[in-house]
Amino acid sequence: MYRYDEFDAAFVRERTSQFSDQVRRRISGELTEDQFRPLRLMNGLYLQLHAYMFRIAIPYGTLHARQLRKLAYIARTYDRGYGHFTTRTNIQFNWPRLTDVPAMIEHLNEVEMHSIQTSGNCIRNTTTDQFAGAAADEIIDPRPVAEIIRQWSSLHPEFSYLPRKFKIAMTGAPADRAAVKFHDIGLRAARNEDGAIGWEVWVGGGLGRTPMVGKLCRDFVEHEHLLAYLESIVRVYNRHGRRDNKYKARIKILVHETGIDKIREEVEAEFAAIKGGTLTLPQEELDRISAYFAPPTFELVNETRLDIEREKILDPAYGTWLERNLNPHRQPGYTSITISLKPIGGAPGDATDRQMDAIADLAERYSFDELRVTHEQNLVLPHVKITDLPAIYQVLVAEGLAEGNAGLITDMIACPGLDFCALANARSIPIAQAISHRFAAPERQREIGELKIKISGCINACGHHHAGHIGILGVEKKGTELYQITVGGDGTETASIGQILGPGFVAEDVPGAIERLVDFYLGQRAQPSERFIDAFRRIGDAPFKEALYGAA
Repeated sequence: MYRYDEFDAAFVRERTSQFSDQVRRRISGELTEDQFRPLRLMNGLYLQLHAYMFRIAIPYGTLHARQLRKLAYIARTYDRGYGHFTTRTNIQFNWPRLTDVPAMIEHLNEVEMHSIQTSGNCIRNTTTDQFAGAAADEIIDPRPVAEIIRQWSSLHPEFSYLPRKFKIAMTGAPADRAAVKFHDIGLRAARNEDGAIGWEVWVGGGLGRTPMVGKLCRDFVEHEHLLAYLESIVRVYNRHGRRDNKYKARIKILVHETGIDKIREEVEAEFAAIKGGTLTLPQEELDRISAYFAPPTFELVNETRLDIEREKILDPAYGTWLERNLNPHRQPGYTSITISLKPIGGAPGDATDRQMDAIADLAERYSFDELRVTHEQNLVLPHVKITDLPAIYQVLVAEGLAEGNAGLITDMIACPGLDFCALANARSIPIAQAISHRFAAPERQREIGELKIKISGCINACGHHHAGHIGILGVEKKGTELYQITVGGDGTETASIGQILGPGFVAEDVPGAIERLVDFYLGQRAQPSERFIDAFRRIGDAPFKEALYGAA
């Protein structure tokens, strides 16, 4: 997995020294806040509503146990004892003191972590499928290519000041668990007619005030030419992207206004000019990077079959956890575990320092010293023997981490909202907590089945509300926080944007509104296995609108 090379180590040392001096000058008054702002943003430091917020990069969401322990140490030493995992698989600390940030960066250096390019108009952290390298349905582990993209994009002199921030996501499986069609560039593993593996390239997706599903730019790019193709796309964007209006600066606007055919034509022309040049990826280099991601040495065990229905009778909570929080593994006798950071009434994505230490211990003991962060704000132990599940579950119960709700209605995405963010119009966390309490009963959640709720506190859509089966957007109207509800969003390979059903609700009415939608769905689904999103697509938005607001 990701490791510092000599360049990384030297650069981060220099950056830490530089930023320490910049912090000293800001505190002394030698730098004004306007002068300091671009310097701190280059180092992942934001000024939020009440305090600074420090964002740390977790490349493609993969961590060692020692790295998570270091994050736990930072949480209890320099923050308020917790961290917040984000939809870009990073972690944020919401309460650092400015004087402590250089020391925090020094601690990150000790475990090969940093905060570079977690902000600014540059290429941000590349995200991947949280089950990469483990999933039974995977075509290829995308993380070696994600690491190569990290090396290519880090401090790229041509792309350090793009028209706007730029995000890349990739998945190595047919099932899109990385929401690739809602990114500036989305990459999905594909096979050509000869059976060779390469990449399907989507361009111009995004959320925010103008949500768009990405367009297919090329159906197959070979490994060795992927960097050249990515460079071609970003060059075209850098050349034509709007710089006079930040609301129209993302590549999705360029693709929409120019048309995918014209964009593709320019990208292909650029690609033809640089293909086969210095950006060609030698097979030996791909092999070298791939060796960092070699599968662990699995024990050869007989395939273990879980009798989940029996377990649900013996221990309903454990049986539900087994049913919801496991993902099929490519190695017989193993599974991947989703550790839910969505306890009933909790803030989605938050983990305490003690919980992080406990998860690090589990990763070290049971998952080959490896864990993952998901874009849905949970953690994953990717390589676990099925026979170790009871022991792991008992630790999770003791730490308040055994919620068996992955993919269910209480497994919500939520941005920090107005409790923390200066850009927000409304609170997100209390809405998530209220809905969580409303649907807390495990049997009620199981009856509803897969239903993804996503909540944003403003139009910037950090909570991905456009891609929620039910999306909730906080808005402000005449001093009142209101919440618009959308239905029909989907962040998978069948990506779609949710439709606004009507006027917003005040905060206390949101849980009841969600319950009306859920009850209507349960009464309309064709069979118990029909998911909410499938029922919506079958019958359309009008019946849901009527269920929510009543007949006109």
